[in-house]
Amino acid sequence: MRSPAAAMMPVATVMPDDTPMFDPRILQELDWSENTTTFSPAISPLDPGDGLVLRPLCTADLNRGFFKVLGQLTETGVASPEQFIKTFEHMKRSGDYYVTVVEDTNLGQIVATATLVIEHKFTHSCAKRGRIEDVVVSGECRGKQLGKLLTSTLTLLSKRLNCYKITLECLPKNVDFYKKFGYLVSEENYMFQRFFN
Repeated sequence: MRSPAAAMMPVATVMPDDTPMFDPRILQELDWSENTTTFSPAISPLDPGDGLVLRPLCTADLNRGFFKVLGQLTETGVASPEQFIKTFEHMKRSGDYYVTVVEDTNLGQIVATATLVIEHKFTHSCAKRGRIEDVVVSGECRGKQLGKLLTSTLTLLSKRLNCYKITLECLPKNVDFYKKFGYLVSEENYMFQRFFN
């Protein structure tokens, strides 16, 4: 049992830093020649555009507008820095989350993000399935092909991680965009229950 004095001691606070969620070399080592989407002008994970860097999320991105960008896609709610870091650390430890961002280094701000989640299955000889989620580009950076770049990068990453397939969910108006990457419309229905916003 903790002594009363120990109970009154402040808990150590973890400060946001630049430690990546996953090893950035995995993005740098992708075989971009396997990319099936055209970019004009040409961009890639190693060269996403002037002043831009494509990299794994780090906790310091909390202070670089990560939630501001994510909020352009969906309701983010309110998360304290401690909650953000706790969730980040959980994702990092699991080894199955590849939250990828594009940072505008001139502004020191996150301008785009997307997530690849790896799901382990008992089916298909205990294979892995990739799932792309939360693809969003900041309003002021749309038209710079960053959504295409993130989707192409994470699609190639799922292949490199030996996923037997990759899926994503999108609004009907975005189907043609994702078809450019070789995605097909499934005959299955996407169903859900929402328990809170």
